[in-house]
Amino acid sequence: MYSSKVSNNKNQCSNGVKNIIMIISFILIIYLMCFNFSIPNTKSLHTSVTLQNDSSLSLSLSSDTGLEHIVFGIASNENAWSARKELVKMWWKPGRNMRGCVFLEKMPPNYTNNANDSSLPPICISGDTSRFKYTFRGGTPSAIRVARVVTETVALNHSNVRWYVFGDDDTVFFTENLLKTLSKYDHGLWYYIGSNSEHFLMNKAFSYEMAFGGAGIAISSPLAKVLGKVFDACIERYPHLFGSDARIYSCLAELGVGLTHEPGFHQLDVRGNMFGVLAAHTLRPLVSLHHLEMNDPIFPNMTKMKSLEHLYNAAKYDPHRILQQTVCYDRWFTWTVSVSWGYAVQVFSYNIFLPDALRIQESYFPWQTSDLARHYDFDTRPYEPDPCKRQLVYFLHNVSTGINGQIKTIYRKKTPENCTITMVSPRRLEEIRVVSQKLEMDRNRLLSPRRQCCDVLPSTSRNVMDVAIRECKEDELIFIHP
Repeated sequence: MYSSKVSNNKNQCSNGVKNIIMIISFILIIYLMCFNFSIPNTKSLHTSVTLQNDSSLSLSLSSDTGLEHIVFGIASNENAWSARKELVKMWWKPGRNMRGCVFLEKMPPNYTNNANDSSLPPICISGDTSRFKYTFRGGTPSAIRVARVVTETVALNHSNVRWYVFGDDDTVFFTENLLKTLSKYDHGLWYYIGSNSEHFLMNKAFSYEMAFGGAGIAISSPLAKVLGKVFDACIERYPHLFGSDARIYSCLAELGVGLTHEPGFHQLDVRGNMFGVLAAHTLRPLVSLHHLEMNDPIFPNMTKMKSLEHLYNAAKYDPHRILQQTVCYDRWFTWTVSVSWGYAVQVFSYNIFLPDALRIQESYFPWQTSDLARHYDFDTRPYEPDPCKRQLVYFLHNVSTGINGQIKTIYRKKTPENCTITMVSPRRLEEIRVVSQKLEMDRNRLLSPRRQCCDVLPSTSRNVMDVAIRECKEDELIFIHP
């Protein structure tokens, strides 16, 4: 009996110890779990912070990109340069540390280099390309020389380069907007930036993934350096291609790089009156224009060069707003007013829906003469042949700045007309005055652009219309008021 009690006591003691051990173990497990959750994963945290810092640094570097970080390669030739250099002078900025070259096959006779003329980039003589085959029937073998402007520009071996920008001698750049557009991208990555043709057949024949050279091409520095190493070997595989830009595109495709589309680059494969294209510009900043010599002056009653100077003068006041389209409705007269800032104001004597007002008016002629030549890769609306049924157009007269940084642009009719004027007709208007604040394109606005709003203001004269451009309210719609 005594031994039985001892045995029971031992069992009770053993069970008690087990229970204590289980309780302690349970508490220890809970403690360890809580402790583990309370301490962050330092490796993961370090990686996250590093990525965030790298991203912030990249954005900071891109936003600080200046003209001194870009090298331009401009393709020209001996015969064209003496005339085309006046176009380059429009955008080449003396005293801004701009770098680059105009590439010619040889120096024009009785011509000295531009080394002492800061209003122009220096002349570089292209290398011999006779070893490369060119088999496109009816084409020009000089396309190979022009394509190699890419490698020869990189070979200039400039330091601290973030972007290489290429264009033709009749390409004009709006450099402030070029910088803003490139600032969206990390120049340390591989980027091939440009735009297509406006012409359906051109894009179909070449590629929707090809940047057309006349509009301008931007290639980030690390990509351009790699392309320069492989370019000569690559273009030997493409003797059958027509142009220089097709060769650049093909070699970048072999490197696995696709086109980043930026609609502010303009090839302008149209002829005649470019009004419709310019008056309905994309929300993206205007970066370049091409083929200006092959089209009518962009302002009436001016030469081509004077009209381009007129546009550049407006761009000096507000470069990011140039050609930006704003539409508002006059409630009293049921008119539609479309402002293409720094260029023209259109006044329709009736209300049209906003999507229709944003379409490009077919004021131009097709680039080619085939049936498909009238097909374009943008939304269009027909051009009214009767001037008395057409909307009124007021072209930029002058630009000035006022108090509080307000910018005032005045637009006037430049072409005479013989149409009936009624009490409710906008034809009685002789002048449109537009006020706005300078448009600052920060990174968010570049990545997610929004059209601004405008108001038709009470006017002190029946022959003048006053319009104010402003930021739209958060939930504000641009629509025809009942």
